[in-house]
Amino acid sequence: MNELIAIVDDEVDITDLVSLHLKKNGFRSKEFNDAHSLFTYLAHTMPDLVILDLMLPDMDGLEICKRLRKESSTTQIPIIILTAKSDDTDKIIGLELGADDYVTKPFSPKELIARVKAVLRRKQNEVIHKITIGNILHIDLRKYEVTIKNTKIELTTTEFRILKLLAERKGWVYSRDKILDYLWGDEKAVLDRTIDVHVKNLREKLGTAGKFIVNVRGIGYKIQE
Repeated sequence: MNELIAIVDDEVDITDLVSLHLKKNGFRSKEFNDAHSLFTYLAHTMPDLVILDLMLPDMDGLEICKRLRKESSTTQIPIIILTAKSDDTDKIIGLELGADDYVTKPFSPKELIARVKAVLRRKQNEVIHKITIGNILHIDLRKYEVTIKNTKIELTTTEFRILKLLAERKGWVYSRDKILDYLWGDEKAVLDRTIDVHVKNLREKLGTAGKFIVNVRGIGYKIQE
């Protein structure tokens, strides 16, 4: 387990209570009492999940939720809203803004931990279908979509498959022949330098993210963050 959970609540008693129960269940935790300290922390460390109060002294929790979902570096972090606001409207807005679950106060710590585990399980299943490289390049394997900083990039089927192959095993070096086998198998009737052309076009389309595709001289290509 050992996932890192960020707890954002202006009530120290609440952050202490949630932190205690998270640690009892094998999680790590980091507590924040305002939005500013959270975003300062997120500039260098990404938690595996955020437990977020809606009523904070410096920013509305729904605005925090919206910002987390908008930024490419934090868009995939699961969010559980933990709040005294029990109105259905607030719950609906929170979920529509991208929260993964909504728990109202007063709450059962055991139930909250169960919700944390459930959300993390769902996200782990989704991660299999989504790959992020360098916090800016996002690949959705089910939708066949590639985005860079929330901008969709149009790739050919061959370009997407090359990127998928390299991204699924970051750091692994694939020879041109291996890539040809993956793309066309026994039906391949093209030269290995065809791969260089496809990779060149792929890099150009990826722009600044093209730097992640590295040429290993005399062998082939790999993804390197």
